[in-house]
Amino acid sequence: MELLTAIGIGVLFAAGTYLLLSRNVVRVVLGNSLLAYGTNLMLLASGGLGRGAAPVLVEGVEVYTDPVPQALILTAIVINFGVTAFLLVLAYRMVQEHRSEDLAHLRGVDDE
Repeated sequence: MELLTAIGIGVLFAAGTYLLLSRNVVRVVLGNSLLAYGTNLMLLASGGLGRGAAPVLVEGVEVYTDPVPQALILTAIVINFGVTAFLLVLAYRMVQEHRSEDLAHLRGVDDE
């Protein structure tokens, strides 16, 4: 199961990096989200994919799951939602102002 998770993390990071290197602003926003999803999956895998009891310490329970990676993932999801919403509004405003989704248009770079 860890191998499949590692492959999924690699695919998400590769696709996110590819989209971040694009000139289209919507692809950059999607690439940022994919990188965040890959990071969340990596945090989950770092906590171990084993099973155990709920993290409530009672008499006789020796194996329990660690709640810290899950708490970090929930925090990262909320932060990613806010960043994605901000980037989408920023991209919308850029398209309204410059009438183009091309990021190179802002720098004045021409392809010849």
